[in-house]
Amino acid sequence: QVQLVESGGGLVQPGGSLRLSCVFSGGTFRSYTMGWFRQAPGLEREFVASIKRYGGATYYADSVKGRFTISRDNAVNAIYLQMNTLKPEDTAVYYCAAGMGIITSSVRTESAYDYWGQGTQVSVSS
Repeated sequence: QVQLVESGGGLVQPGGSLRLSCVFSGGTFRSYTMGWFRQAPGLEREFVASIKRYGGATYYADSVKGRFTISRDNAVNAIYLQMNTLKPEDTAVYYCAAGMGIITSSVRTESAYDYWGQGTQVSVSS
């Protein structure tokens, strides 16, 4: 059974940076497309970024493009989300997700992912 464990969340001032990590276990990591989603209080969960298996093509929400970077390390079965120039509106619980056979047009779709982590809180406030 695939398990995902996120870490790296916390409280940061506006303009600051955080790096989230997600460790994958229980499957063949390199076969999975991986993604980050987030959910702010009172709002639906939304797509943040994803990285395809094998070639590692990346995709971003417009709201984070140029500020966030997703990466993966197949040697240690992990993905990362480097978040720079954080804004108060980035405050949310961030979730790691994994899915197999996700086509490019579906990488931003929550239902395309089969496995989810428990989430890590990111709070951006002065």
